[in-house]
Formats: sequence, structure tokens, C-alpha cells
Amino acid sequence: MSNLAIRVENLSKLYRLGQVGTGTLQQDLKRWWWKTSGKGDPFAKVGEVNDRTTKGVSDYVWALKDVNFEVEKGEVLGIIGRNGAGKSTLLKILSKTTSPTSGSIKINGRIASLLEVGTGFHPELTGRENIYLNGAILGMTKREIRSKFDEIVDFSGVERYIDTPVKRYSSGMYVRLAFAVAAHLEPEILIVDEVLAVGDAEFQKKCLGKMKDVSVNDGRTVLFVSHNMAAVRALCTQGLVMQYGTIVYKGGAIDSVDYYQKSSNISSFFEHKGEVESAPGNNNIKILKFTTQPIKGDYLTISSGVEFELIFYNSKPNINLDTTFELKNSDEITIFHSGDLISNNKDSKKGIYTVKGKIAPNLLNAGIYKFNLIFGEDQKYPLYIQNEVIQFEILNESLGSNNNTLPGVVRPNLNFSNDFMLLK
Repeated sequence: MSNLAIRVENLSKLYRLGQVGTGTLQQDLKRWWWKTSGKGDPFAKVGEVNDRTTKGVSDYVWALKDVNFEVEKGEVLGIIGRNGAGKSTLLKILSKTTSPTSGSIKINGRIASLLEVGTGFHPELTGRENIYLNGAILGMTKREIRSKFDEIVDFSGVERYIDTPVKRYSSGMYVRLAFAVAAHLEPEILIVDEVLAVGDAEFQKKCLGKMKDVSVNDGRTVLFVSHNMAAVRALCTQGLVMQYGTIVYKGGAIDSVDYYQKSSNISSFFEHKGEVESAPGNNNIKILKFTTQPIKGDYLTISSGVEFELIFYNSKPNINLDTTFELKNSDEITIFHSGDLISNNKDSKKGIYTVKGKIAPNLLNAGIYKFNLIFGEDQKYPLYIQNEVIQFEILNESLGSNNNTLPGVVRPNLNFSNDFMLLK
């Protein structure tokens, strides 16, 4: 294992749904006795996979099931997958904040993890005290921590509040300091979950740059979980795609992202069949239909434009009703977040509404896009939010003799003009 930072073999994690006890004192005592004897849990049934989209019949669920992989030193591994795939559970086990049900993990080096806001911080201690506490946990001497202290404070940008108890920090300040500590106290392995989403765009860029720096220049290993596919492509060298607690693909970062994007099970068309009450939604809103089609032509292309139509049922009369369309690309980058104020005089009606919109031709680049829907009252209070309602694909169009998909989020027609003058 000289060149390996992490080796995971047959790793599984079983959770019991609902109450923790077995139901009787006798069974709880039996479970305790078997576990202390090293025989495992006698009531651990063979459960189902962690599919949150369906209602299971078992009291048990495998958050992870027979996970195997290796990470070499200096590698930046991107772990991607939909919510509930088991990504965070895997990182918690690697960080030793929870134990596996079965399997083994071999780690070569010190680990620093940033799994959620304020991980490893004591809320009553100041930022300064928490820096020294985290360094001591990593096995560093006071002199080593002191030599890195100024860099940590400067990177985090919380110098003014460094002697304030961290319980008074905002979530953004928490993350800034926590990441600065984790990245600068020189662990051999850095584990980062999606907590960077709490910070602003400038700080996220700063963090990604730091992670790349510690891997390329310092040869340290980074495990990075993110829903931002552009960040995974830019930062990672290898990728794992997880689904229902298992690894479904291992390979290069770009290939892994492509696999994940192509394996999406979101439909390009939605229409509810049946009674309104059984449609997706809640007590306020029911989504009945959502479709996209080209403004011109037979296919959605760069120059065709996109026309979309939403039909939904509203059960709240006499409010200011609004609906927001949020479009994201396959890298989870928000293209636009635009809303329609359906009623602004508290005169909404109980019934079925139809909302139509258009995305102009020569705006979106080729690629796969997803719509999120947000229904609100008074543009403040959410009535219902539905993520990833439908997806659609914009087909590429040649530009002269170039048939490749060009980079960029948008591909506008800039109406170039040119002129030529011959020098005499």
C-alpha cells in the first residue's frame, strides 16, 4: 500500500428505519450481548437498496453496499451521484465519524475532513482556540500550528472575529474558517463535502484553487463530493459515480461526469394522467403538465429556440401567486432564474393555470438542461418547490466546417461584420 492513500474493501453500512430499539428489552439485551461478543447484530435483516423514490417493505436500508475502490497518493477523486446515493455516508465512514456495518478501510496518512458547517469546532471556543484545537486533533505541535496560523486567518477572511466564539459566526464564516484550517494544517488526505455551497462565489473559487494547489504542488490526496459538475471536471483526476449505495462507474473525472449526466432518469416530457389529487405537488399546488418544444423546426437546436408550457392546479385563492422557472445545465450551473407574477392584487383563483414562456433562438449552447419550478405567495413564501421536473437536450449545429460542440454556457449569434482594405 506504499503508493495508496486509501483502500476500501467490501464496505457496507446498514441503517434501521424508524425506532432504534428492537421492540423488547429481551431482544435489545440479546443484540447488545451478540455485538459485545463480536458476532454482529442478530436482528440485522437483509434490507433493500437505498432507493428513496419508492416506499420499501423492510425496516432496514443499505446506505452503502459492497463498496470497493482505491485512491492513490496525490489523486483528486470526485464522488458524484444524486441525493441519497450514499456519498456523505461514505465520507463519514472514511472520516471515522460513523462506523461501517461490514468491510474494511485502510488509510495511509492523516485525514482532515470538512463534511458539514463547523465540523470539529467547539461552539463556545473562539476561532483562534478552534484552530489550535483542530491542529492538536490532527497530531500537530503547537509550534507547527503557530507557523500556519497567519495563513489560515488570512485565507479565511475572519481576522476581525478571530477572538469571538464561533457560535456567533454566520454559516459562511464558519465554512471559511473550517476550510482554511482543514487545508492549511497539512493533512495527507483532505475530505470535502458540498459544504462549500454555503460560501459565496469568490470564496468557492478560492477553495477550489487551494484544493488544486495542495494536490498538484504538495502531492496530497483530495476526496471531493459535489453536485457542481464543472468543478469536478476542473479539479478532479478520477471519479466515482454512486447510485443507491453502490458504485456504478469508476474512471477518469470527465468520463465519470459524462456517465452520470447520461444516466439521468429525468423525463423530457411530463403529463399527469388521472385525478388532480394524485398529481405531484402538495396541498397548495399540483403539477399537471410540463412540456418543451422548438419555436421553429422539428428539433431543439441552438437556432430553434425553446417554447415551454406549464399547466398546474392552484388551491389557494385570493393571494399574489407567482411561479419561477429555474434552468440549470448538466454541470448544475444556473442559466436563469426567472418568474411570472400571475396575480398581484391578491386575486388568484382556485383552479387550473397555464403558463407559457420562450427561450430565444441562438441563446443556449448545445447540451442537456433541467427545469426546476418554484411556486410562491407574495414572492416571499414558497407554496411548493419541484426540482428537476423535466430535462431537454439542445442539439449542436455546425459553425462553418467546425462540427464540434463549442465551449461556453451560451452560444449567441453576435451578428459579426467585417471589412477589408487593400494597402497600396
